[in-house]
Amino acid sequence: MGMIFFCSPIVSIFTDRLGCRTTAAMGAAIAFIGLLCSSFTKSLEVRYFTYGILFGCGSSFAFQPSLVILGHYFKRRLGLANGIVAGGSCLISVPLPFFLKMVGKAIGLAHTFQVLSALMLIQIFLSMTYRPTLPPSCDSQHDGQDKLGSRSARQQCWAQTRRYFNLRVFRRKTYRIWAFGIATAVLGYLVPYMHLVKYVEKRFKETKKDWILLVCLGGMSGLGRLVSGRIGDCIPGLKKIYLQVASFMLLGILCMMIPQCQGFEGVIVICLFLGLCDGFFTTIMAPIAFELVGPMQASQAIGYLMGLMAVPMTAGTPIAGYLNDYFGNYDAAFYFAGVPPIIGALVLSVVPLVHQRMLKKQRLDSGKDKMLVSEAVVNGELLPGCPASEAHM
Repeated sequence: MGMIFFCSPIVSIFTDRLGCRTTAAMGAAIAFIGLLCSSFTKSLEVRYFTYGILFGCGSSFAFQPSLVILGHYFKRRLGLANGIVAGGSCLISVPLPFFLKMVGKAIGLAHTFQVLSALMLIQIFLSMTYRPTLPPSCDSQHDGQDKLGSRSARQQCWAQTRRYFNLRVFRRKTYRIWAFGIATAVLGYLVPYMHLVKYVEKRFKETKKDWILLVCLGGMSGLGRLVSGRIGDCIPGLKKIYLQVASFMLLGILCMMIPQCQGFEGVIVICLFLGLCDGFFTTIMAPIAFELVGPMQASQAIGYLMGLMAVPMTAGTPIAGYLNDYFGNYDAAFYFAGVPPIIGALVLSVVPLVHQRMLKKQRLDSGKDKMLVSEAVVNGELLPGCPASEAHM
């Protein structure tokens, strides 16, 4: 999971330069090789590379273009389209644990990896359907100009670095607040997913029905993605962020309620709402990125956001495991997991207010200087050289 998010900034560069189709196909091929190699390895250390790094990196390259390509086809109903696509993964994630358990017992771990690699092989061909409709990054129009003229090797190297590692999205204050708010919130995001089954086994001595928790999380997450996508389309502009605020706030409260449950049934109820919160947060992420920076920079925005999420999201689960080892129970781990989402929700709630203040200041400035009116693009900045007509796509 950490590699999927950690590689996202690099994936955004490949997506902008090579397109969604090529990037996704290349990622699926890398993931296929990683899974296939994992089937032939006997050492856990080697599998850290083949499964953890190679498969994780390939999955990142295959995953992010699936979010970006939706912006090429949908505008008014982008949230619903994103919810349907994201909800599809939940239809697989619910029965997948039972399938893997059955296949693993029947043919062994090595052949199970080979079966999974076949799914990634199919993904290579599915990614060929990613046909972009928006024009490529407008920076490519200046490639020839950058090469003209007399420039030193150092200047050319710096120009190429700036062109590929485009940090323009961070110039927008609203994006900076949003990105760092989410990075804070996801510190405890994966803790329930990684430790809840072990907690139930240790607290309630429940080992035969613990699979119900995974089904509840996956099923309700799929429902939440479908519902939140449709709701997000009905909410104008950056007010969509309030859906993330509500989901993170509720997620934090629910995590802290887990140690208070007196029975296994109470944990099931919490898992239902946890899955719902997960669905709301996941689906609305891409539409908000399009609102903040516009369609031409959405790939960069999503990539840098996931890169910022990588470290806290990965670090949360071992911290929770350490707390369990130190205190002898998972209570402190779940209390810890509930604090960052609440803090992140409070940070995210500021974004629409800052955006409105920026628009108000922009209108005041445009009254003083009419030349600024043409530059006031509500849907985010476009890359240099793009026609003005693309601002209304």
